[in-house]
Amino acid sequence: MTSGSLLIAGSIATDHLMTFGGKFEDSLVVEQLDKLSVSFLVNDLEIRRGGVAPNMCFGLGRLGLRPVLVGSAGEDFGDYRSWLERHHVDCDSVHISQTLHTARFVCTTDSTMAQFASFYPGAMSEARQIELAPIVERVGAPAFVLIGADDPDAMRRHTHECRQRDYPFISDCSQQLAFSGGELIRDLIDGAAILFSNEYESHMIEQKTGWSDDEILSRVGFQVTTLGAQGVRITGEKLATIEVAAARGVTAIEPTGVGDAFRSGFLAGMAWELGLESAAQVGCVLAAYVVETVGTQEYSFTHEQFVARVEESYGAAAADAVAAHL
Repeated sequence: MTSGSLLIAGSIATDHLMTFGGKFEDSLVVEQLDKLSVSFLVNDLEIRRGGVAPNMCFGLGRLGLRPVLVGSAGEDFGDYRSWLERHHVDCDSVHISQTLHTARFVCTTDSTMAQFASFYPGAMSEARQIELAPIVERVGAPAFVLIGADDPDAMRRHTHECRQRDYPFISDCSQQLAFSGGELIRDLIDGAAILFSNEYESHMIEQKTGWSDDEILSRVGFQVTTLGAQGVRITGEKLATIEVAAARGVTAIEPTGVGDAFRSGFLAGMAWELGLESAAQVGCVLAAYVVETVGTQEYSFTHEQFVARVEESYGAAAADAVAAHL
């Protein structure tokens, strides 16, 4: 990986999570669902920072890099911005909407784990107004532009601009795959230096694009497929398949944000020029911290603790390689 800035484009959002101590079903009259109007007194409210781009930027910042956040938020972004900047994230290029709030997910869960949820895209829809060239002029030529799940028109615009300006880009459609047609997915993938997905998403990409696995690999530099507790697989048309086991000793608590953390670690490893296998190891260790924590940006560690965990999972040589950069 050549030196340069890391631009991380994607959704910026907050999660508003509430818990109802009873059962929703006790307040629902099946014969009257067409006239539904109910209210629930909740026990608590948790507001968690989220959005794929800030999640990835936070992880990169924890590993000592300074990523550039590219996305759209509302004027209510102030506290979130301060948090990210304290963790080494460059937020100077975030577009701030004058009329819309930051995207948010609002969810109430009852005692049976049934949920009522809503997603408000809000300012995310204005991400399509962002041009990358002025950002690159400010921070320098990018090593990569990661294009994560966001407003679909923004994802398309960023992808086209990367092709036109020869910015190396990473395709990471993730949550948008389920809502996108084959034409859009083909457009977002073709020519990517790296294609990120989990195993289910990789099959969805094949199904929706109509491309075989070999055809996909012929159109990207290489593909990184996360396999959950089984680790990660890296494949490429001119690359011997690399498989890396997940980090050892993981006590899984909550999986939200694990994929974003893996991407952070992987990109940090590439920025350190460790090689693909070592980069995947860094990604797996960072992902372990997230799955062991409730919340996508609530984990913490010292650099010494991180290196020790790399050694525990992958050996002394792997740890020494990481320690040289922390």
